[in-house]
Amino acid sequence: MNLDPLAGIYGTIVGARNTFYDRSWLRSRSLSGAVISVGNISTGGSGKTPFVILLGELLKARGIGFDVLSRGYGRRTRGVLWVDPGGLPPDFGDEPLLIARRLQVPVVVGEDRYEAGCFAEARFGVRMHVLDDGFQHRSLARDYDIVLVMPDDARDHLLPSGRLREPLRSLRRADALVLTSGASAESFPVEDKTVWRVRRGIVPQDIPPRPVVFCGIARPQAFLLQLRAAGIDPIAEAFFRDHHAYTEKDVGDLLALRQRSEADGFVTTEKDAVNLGRYLDALGPLAVVPVKMELADEANAVDTMLRVIEERRGRS
Repeated sequence: MNLDPLAGIYGTIVGARNTFYDRSWLRSRSLSGAVISVGNISTGGSGKTPFVILLGELLKARGIGFDVLSRGYGRRTRGVLWVDPGGLPPDFGDEPLLIARRLQVPVVVGEDRYEAGCFAEARFGVRMHVLDDGFQHRSLARDYDIVLVMPDDARDHLLPSGRLREPLRSLRRADALVLTSGASAESFPVEDKTVWRVRRGIVPQDIPPRPVVFCGIARPQAFLLQLRAAGIDPIAEAFFRDHHAYTEKDVGDLLALRQRSEADGFVTTEKDAVNLGRYLDALGPLAVVPVKMELADEANAVDTMLRVIEERRGRS
């Protein structure tokens, strides 16, 4: 049992807010286009961005037009902005930039995702919206709620003593529960819920023989384990905070680490490559390792999602 009084206060506030929305005392605003939310119930590292990219690729394969709406975590700007794929993380956030570059579809950031969606519809026309990190953003109505869970979520505690943003019972709002990292459906309250299973891996290419691995992501040890499982054994490591914005000093420190360890080059993640910005070329040879996510029985999963959305919008 979690006896942290701060977690108890946090849980009370979250519970009250959800009750207000559940009883329509607080109202969600609707966009003209259908909204698919991708989110989680814990902080950091569940794979939302790779899943958004996977979902976008599946929609593109069916010829479905869509955009992505995101808060733009970590950006220094304010308001609603259309993400320039050639831009910088301080303007748009690292993950929206990565999504824009990988999917080549409109990505719009804004603290208020309803306003971001209105901007997208005015600029690009009415189309489907993929709402990035949207499970807790209940002020925007959605037509389908996808929630990613990890094994640790089933036994974790609410913030600030744990990583849970909401209690597990909140998963009852989800339409599809995505099991990542070997999570088991039996560990979660998901009776009569659609369950999707994904496999998450890396695609290492052109790795230097004796590399330094570095990254600024939520779960760096998971990336290190994936590298070692792929037969890559780094000679040195350097970890930074999630969404780390690299500086000239950081690059100098990494180059010094390479020299001390007599390494042949560097290995990092796609998100870190985005955050390196203009310093990227200073760390060559550098292997940027993409994350690849695969959805089991993807055709049936997408068919089910689109059918539910069509039925719900037909009733509205």
